[in-house]
Amino acid sequence: MTQETEPEQKEWRGPGPQQFPRPAQSGRSLRTGGMRGPFGRVSVRLRLTALYGLLFLLAGALLLFVMSVLVANILGNIKVIGFGITDEEAAELQRRFVEETMRQLVARSLVAFAGVAVLAVVLGYFVADRALSPLQRVTATARRLSESTLHERIALQGPADEIKELADTFDAMLERLGQAFDSQRRFVANASHELRTPLAINRTLLEVALGDEEVSDDLRAVGRTLLATNARHERLIEGLLLLARSERELTTRTPVDLADVARTVLENAGRRDHDNDVALHPELTAGTALGDPVLLEHLVSNLVDNGIKHNDDGGEVWVRTGVLDGFATVQVENTGPNVPAYEVERLFEPFRRLNSDRVESAKGAGLGLSIVRSVVLAHRGTLYATSRTGGGLILTIRLPLAPPT
Repeated sequence: MTQETEPEQKEWRGPGPQQFPRPAQSGRSLRTGGMRGPFGRVSVRLRLTALYGLLFLLAGALLLFVMSVLVANILGNIKVIGFGITDEEAAELQRRFVEETMRQLVARSLVAFAGVAVLAVVLGYFVADRALSPLQRVTATARRLSESTLHERIALQGPADEIKELADTFDAMLERLGQAFDSQRRFVANASHELRTPLAINRTLLEVALGDEEVSDDLRAVGRTLLATNARHERLIEGLLLLARSERELTTRTPVDLADVARTVLENAGRRDHDNDVALHPELTAGTALGDPVLLEHLVSNLVDNGIKHNDDGGEVWVRTGVLDGFATVQVENTGPNVPAYEVERLFEPFRRLNSDRVESAKGAGLGLSIVRSVVLAHRGTLYATSRTGGGLILTIRLPLAPPT
């Protein structure tokens, strides 16, 4: 394996179309087909505003009609009395008076009604916003949630209405989810710890047995095979332990320069023996993230190991760090076999490998990219993955920048 010196300039590859975790998508349900008609593309606030306006228009129109009928009835009971006019002329004067009065009344009422209708729509918009503000709080909490932040609660205060009942139900669901995830992580951690001891004993017994000069060649070959299998099981258990740890809420948050982390990882990778000869190209500039240094080192190490193991003999791996678009960024690009776009997301599932599942154990336990995604989630970062033209992958990690000191 060769490792080149750090160049002065680097070229960032843009983040690919695959993004993990993906933002919450608002759209039509695949099961129901979504809401049909023009209202399917209108927000709830605007729909409530339109509903409030329509109800006001109906109520105002009904009030205007009733008022017109009552006024017409009152005016119809008025008698016109004059000197020197006949009853027919008095009736005609009364009819003209009622018509002119009603015409002016309706015209002015419609003008006033239009003005009040506009005011009612504006007020209805703000009333709808006020009514939906608790739901916006529920939505904001749901967007912040991940497997490592299930401890957050809405804790909505107010009267025991439908919205508070929804928020309390959501909190209860989060409580159950948190307990389920904690139980799963405890089980994985405890099982992994329990399995480490017998595996360590097996390794010791095998090494002692292989150290005996009287052991036959056949038995020595079997012993080496068992040692290799035992080592793979140990790596699997270490990966499960790290995966369980990375899915917890972070307890340590310190400024970590990703360039220093990547430099350390590359030095360690250069000292290890690998099955294929891969050239490492470090392109490192400072980029300080806020997080757990151990987990971030494992993150970069897994990215680099993935780029080396799943590569061609004589292939290349580029490791870049720095600040991109306001985020501390690390990017690992590697050559290798072609990765279809539809397979990229599946590579981040536990025990998943390209074109195989739980096979080709010589290349690892299949937990490397799963650990990477869990560490990114714990740091509230974003992971972009895309297949590389000509074969291989481009993995880009964006993490929140550490505040300036």
